[in-house]
Amino acid sequence: MLSLLSRFSRKPTENNALAEDKMAIALTAATNGDYATALSIWEPLARAGNARAQNNIGACFAGGLGVTRDCQLARDWLILSSEAGDPVGQRNLASLLFTGEGIKPDHQRALALYRQAAEQGDGEAQDMLSWMLLEGEIAEPDPAEARRWALAAAQNGSAASMTRLGMLYHNALGVPRDPAEAVRWWRLGANAGDADGQAMLGAAYHLGSGVERDPVAAFAWLLRARKGDSALATPFFDIVHAALDTDQLARAERLAAISLPEASAPLSKVGKP
Repeated sequence: MLSLLSRFSRKPTENNALAEDKMAIALTAATNGDYATALSIWEPLARAGNARAQNNIGACFAGGLGVTRDCQLARDWLILSSEAGDPVGQRNLASLLFTGEGIKPDHQRALALYRQAAEQGDGEAQDMLSWMLLEGEIAEPDPAEARRWALAAAQNGSAASMTRLGMLYHNALGVPRDPAEAVRWWRLGANAGDADGQAMLGAAYHLGSGVERDPVAAFAWLLRARKGDSALATPFFDIVHAALDTDQLARAERLAAISLPEASAPLSKVGKP
């Protein structure tokens, strides 16, 4: 699930320097937990038709940030933002309709909104659309299209989509099976902080699939994955642990404690235009 702050952005729909400055001030206030100040800035802008401000107010009502949580009001503000063509508003409305929290769910409309936002370059919508096309419960399964959107999302910094691309190559879904390419994507996802990517990279090191077998590296990545609550680490964790001696366990724990390379966050996650 996305953090609530990732639902906010300062980008105005109009090319208005004053509005942009106000949106930047509001975003800083929201980031610091001062939602009252942020809302006092967003509301007049939203009522004047600023679609991104409308989205931000909708996100506040959806999360109960500075206001009493009200999913009906959240939906109303997000509809305004979405209909004005704002991709973040489209994605957040899709999320509300998909989960059905406090409102009637509408999965098909959610799918359409995710697609609209994805086509405008929203990385989080691209990631969700890729997942839906792969799962095949709401959308007709389409591994090739799922891969296309996962690639777009990965280029926007989505760690989950990097891991999903690894799964596609591992399971030969819409692409030929390629263990080395699977490992390449899992490594990217793992270094970007995705716990499932860390689990799969650990499994690959354990099995020697697509990469030279390395039990110490395997356990280091599985430790990271377990810390991130990835269920994918469970089938491998105890097996790898049992095969290591005391020195190897210590080395793996030291590796797992090293900070990951700082990932480049997509712009929508840090609230910039």
